[in-house]
Amino acid sequence: MDRHSDRQSDRTSPIEPAKILLVDDERELSDPLSRLLVREGYCVDTAADGRSGYELATGTTYDLLILDWMLPELSGVDLCQQLRQGGQTVPVLFLTAKDTIDDRVSGLDAGADDYLVKPFELRELLARVRALLRRPRASGEGDTNPDPTRGDYLRWDDLSLDCDNQLAYRGDRSIELSDKETCLLAYLMRHPGQVLTHEQISAHLWPVGDRPSSNALAAQIRLLRRKIEAVGEPPMIYSVYGKGYRFGVTPLA
Repeated sequence: MDRHSDRQSDRTSPIEPAKILLVDDERELSDPLSRLLVREGYCVDTAADGRSGYELATGTTYDLLILDWMLPELSGVDLCQQLRQGGQTVPVLFLTAKDTIDDRVSGLDAGADDYLVKPFELRELLARVRALLRRPRASGEGDTNPDPTRGDYLRWDDLSLDCDNQLAYRGDRSIELSDKETCLLAYLMRHPGQVLTHEQISAHLWPVGDRPSSNALAAQIRLLRRKIEAVGEPPMIYSVYGKGYRFGVTPLA
């Protein structure tokens, strides 16, 4: 494991630089990428295998994890999944050579917030990093009691969303959400009964220049439905053929 840190030479803000953990066993990629991130003003830790990456991620507070999909000892997918099961909500960006929809769904289902298919342009990776770091983090991991008076709290029928802590509640179920799932559900809940087009939702989830393929939105909707629409529960998210999605109100036939 290597540790790299550098001061933000061109920034006057006293705010501490964002801390990033990069886990990749390809030194020819991780070394120059780490140096690039340091030059951009980030504090970077690196690990060359999944087990070491897990130990760092659970022992240090990071603002972003960049994980290779295929890693020795513990895959990036398993690493991400274990962190999510442990309650960590830190944003995760996958670097992967896998680009099928099934692979993407597997990564997102494990708790990843974004992915970048190899080979990639460094400026695109930096744009993804900036986009993930701009998003708000959960403020109270482990909080199981929603408080509608604190932070951003939404409710529709028997579904509630605590945006600050990335938790949804339906009936007596507590549902942990990823950063992306929270952003998507909040956007839908703020527009009940309205048909939101694919373009509108994609523009909200992925800033201009940071958008993945067109299949990513369908994958996110699929993952969110799995979580908030259990067997026997009325659906919340409806597909509007050829247009987009509608939340909370059944579309007209």
